[in-house]
Amino acid sequence: MLQELSIKNFAIIDELYLSIEKGLTVLTGETGAGKSIIIDAVNLLVGGRGSSEFVRHGEKKAEIEGLFILNDESHPCYNRANEFGIDIEEGMIILHRDISVSGKSVCRINGKLVTISILREIGSTLIDIHGQHEHQELMNETHHLRLLDQYGGKEIKTALDNYRVIYKQYEQIVSKLKGLSENEQQMAHRLDLIQFQLQEIQKANLQIDEDTILLEEKKKLMNFERLFDSLKTSYGALQGEQKGIDWIGLVMSQLETAAEIEPDFKPLLESVSNCFYILEDAASTIRNDLDSLEFNPERLNEIESRLNEINQLKRKYGGTLEDILEYSSKIEEEIETIINRESHIDKLQITLTQLEKDLYLEAKQLSDLRKKCSKKLINAIHKELKQLYMDKTVFEVKFLQSAEDYKNEGNLPFRKDGLDVVEFYISTNPGEPLKPLNKVASGGELSRMMLALKTIFSKHQGITSIIFDEVDTGVSGRVAQAIGEKIYQVSEHSQVLCISHLPQVAAMADTHLFIMKETIDGRTRTKVKTLELEEKINEVSRMIAGVEITDKAIEHAQELLQLAYAKKFT
Repeated sequence: MLQELSIKNFAIIDELYLSIEKGLTVLTGETGAGKSIIIDAVNLLVGGRGSSEFVRHGEKKAEIEGLFILNDESHPCYNRANEFGIDIEEGMIILHRDISVSGKSVCRINGKLVTISILREIGSTLIDIHGQHEHQELMNETHHLRLLDQYGGKEIKTALDNYRVIYKQYEQIVSKLKGLSENEQQMAHRLDLIQFQLQEIQKANLQIDEDTILLEEKKKLMNFERLFDSLKTSYGALQGEQKGIDWIGLVMSQLETAAEIEPDFKPLLESVSNCFYILEDAASTIRNDLDSLEFNPERLNEIESRLNEINQLKRKYGGTLEDILEYSSKIEEEIETIINRESHIDKLQITLTQLEKDLYLEAKQLSDLRKKCSKKLINAIHKELKQLYMDKTVFEVKFLQSAEDYKNEGNLPFRKDGLDVVEFYISTNPGEPLKPLNKVASGGELSRMMLALKTIFSKHQGITSIIFDEVDTGVSGRVAQAIGEKIYQVSEHSQVLCISHLPQVAAMADTHLFIMKETIDGRTRTKVKTLELEEKINEVSRMIAGVEITDKAIEHAQELLQLAYAKKFT
């Protein structure tokens, strides 16, 4: 949910900080006080179109920042954030946007600079802003199939997962067939190229770790003089004029005499004796190494040449010898495939035909489940509409395409989600034909239709917050009461912020924010106040009566709040 919102230098807002609670938050106030400006700021925060006109007069930039809390690790925001390399720690995500007087925007998510399109992608998983005439997720027919699947729950998810397992195999085979069916001239050029590459690699006769061994030998040859001098000096110190070993032998001889007199010296004698024999072996080894040392400048040239050859192959085919050999195996297999292309195409075609049969069966099962689920959804929508006094409205889930339509056809248009194309249709008046949901234009009917849909889908969409911007325009009386109750039902599954002029909606609020304007030093600014119970009664009274608040209006407001309380907690 949206937990904290900070707005600076935005329109008539100089600085505003809101701590927003879960449940239903209603924003009320006089026309022009700045209610919609706050929603405009939130819209920009989640990737809406910006303009320099939003920057408060006399300031250089407007700043908007929002802290969102994600309580569910399966929230779609995690996947989107992961796609763009954005880390989400402890379920917190912070969106920040600056708009300068020049109209340029700077966007950040958890401190990372992002484009507006990425901000919009992430923002779409967090907030759904719905105004009276705006087309949001439910109004976009491309989302209807996914919403139907979400409503279907685990049963459809399992069927869809099974379908996608086979669809992934199907895509791979189609891709391979496409590659083998390319222009023959291009295929011939490709064959010539990789045959040359394979010949070049095989001719080099590479061995694993060969470069490492050669580098060690090169180092030894390049430092031959230093190595020879070190060994010669070492041998001389042990067996030369200084006779290091002879002196240690003398020590050993004297300690033998001492140990005969005093047994306590035997451990010391053993230590010196061990050192003597170890040094004798070392001297012998050094002598042999000196005898075997031979400087061969031709060998050094051979090593240099071989390393150059290996490095050239690395630049062409991989950073390591393992990479080169792996690439060699890969193109060797590709060469065999191209040479025997017709045979491979035939095998792949047989595999593809079988996959298409299996895929169709899975698509058919998925389609049948969706049709079964659509009937339940239609009943649920009609039930919601009845509560909103739209008894005559007809809602239908139309399958514009389904697996059944392709029963006897080849080359089926398999897609990631199956063969179905689904769109929501409605008719709001008896005798009128069903039309796509996004063609509905009547304000009051659209508001109720959207509320019915959102009441059902808010449980499945995963949207953190939903904002209703005066969606109750054009309704009154019992319909207004029904809308208030329905908005509250939506808030039980998603945090809801609602701008409203209806007292029936305000009475249902868990949190009531009053938006007002004040003038300080000749400048107008917006203020927000969280209303306590008495203040809430007065504000609902004002919404009922208008300018003059009467005792009757207060009594009516108290009654509305009591009814709302009873509705919420019974």
